[in-house]
This record gives sequence, structure tokens and C-alpha cells, in this order.
Amino acid sequence: MLPKVIVHNSISLDNSLINFEVNMGLHYTIARGYKPDVHLIGSNTVKAGIELYGGTVPPEEGKDFKKPQRDKSLPYWVIPDTKGALKGLLHICRGFEFCKDVILLISEETSKEYRAYLEERNYSYHIVGKKRVDLKKALETLFKKYSAKTVLTDAGRILVDLLINHGFVSEISLLVHPVIVGNRGYTIFGGIDRSVNLKLHKKESLEKGCMWLVYKVEH
Repeated sequence: MLPKVIVHNSISLDNSLINFEVNMGLHYTIARGYKPDVHLIGSNTVKAGIELYGGTVPPEEGKDFKKPQRDKSLPYWVIPDTKGALKGLLHICRGFEFCKDVILLISEETSKEYRAYLEERNYSYHIVGKKRVDLKKALETLFKKYSAKTVLTDAGRILVDLLINHGFVSEISLLVHPVIVGNRGYTIFGGIDRSVNLKLHKKESLEKGCMWLVYKVEH
């Protein structure tokens, strides 16, 4: 059995994911309102976010080698990272107050060095694919191992579009910002390889001209 997968992204009026100022307060207020068991994030999205908002990466401390003790109602952050792109950065994610802990999805070809890095710091990880992460196997693992019934992702285009292309997404939530990015844009659905029928479920005007649109995916 697979969990319900919800895509939640902040976009410009012309569907760009980048080159505009996201209302982070609204974005995460909506995300938390779904009360997901798992927050699925792409490694590239995490790395870009750290570079954009994190500034200088602080050194690891003793607490970073231990699983945090946080409210059980918080979601796990689950990150596919077969190439170890987040080596040396994961403690920033683990330190985020709205994250229960970080879980990694890796492949059989992920390096022994990265696995040792994860084990030394007590990160849970799951091998769910030969070269790349098998998304179906990953979702099945999250359901079985962590009782994850709702997975929310605000990942970048690659992961989001893969989830949609494979038919795993049940709902799409878009926080539309009143700005046009134009030729500097990076459109959210640029990697979809088929037609996807949607049914409008909710539309709501929010602060600073933002519009919240929610669509159900018709399978």
C-alpha cells in the first residue's frame, strides 16, 4: 500500500519555481496544515535552500550525531540522495525545529563512505534502488516502516514531475505569487510527459496578493 502524496509548491504567476521572493510564512503554514507524516525533499532543493538562506555552514557539534527528541507529531524529512550530495550539510536539516529527524533514501551504488557518514551520525537510511531511488519502493518503505499515510513534497521540478509521471500524486497545492518571472523562470511542470487531468478543490485569496489553489488529480 502507498501513502497519499501531496505536491505543495510556491510559484510565480507564470509557473516559475525560482527568481522571485517566496512568502515562506504562508508556504510553511499551508504545508503544516496538511499534517504530513513525511516531508519529501530533493537533495538539490535542500542544497540550494542552504546556499540561499543558510549563509556559512556551522561546524557539527556533539548533538548533531544523535537523533533529536522532538514532538512525535512532527514530520520526518525524507531526502533521496544516492550520490551523497548532502555530506557535511545534513546537520542543518536535522536542526530545523519543525523536523522530527532526517531519513535518507539511497541506492545500491551509493558510496560506502557516505553510508559510513550516515551511520556515524545515526541517520536512518534505506536502500531503495540499484542506481537511482525507486520511488514506488521508497513510498512502500515509508508506509511500512514509518506508518506514513500522508507524504507532502515541495521539492524541485525533477522529483515533483517524476512523482506525477508515475501516477503517485493525489493532490497538487499551489501558492501562486503575484509576480511574472518571464524568461528567467524555471517552470514547475516542465518535465511532465503526459496529460494530467485535475479537478479544482479549493481556491483562496491570501495576504499580499497570493492565491492558494488546490487540485485533486484524476487518475
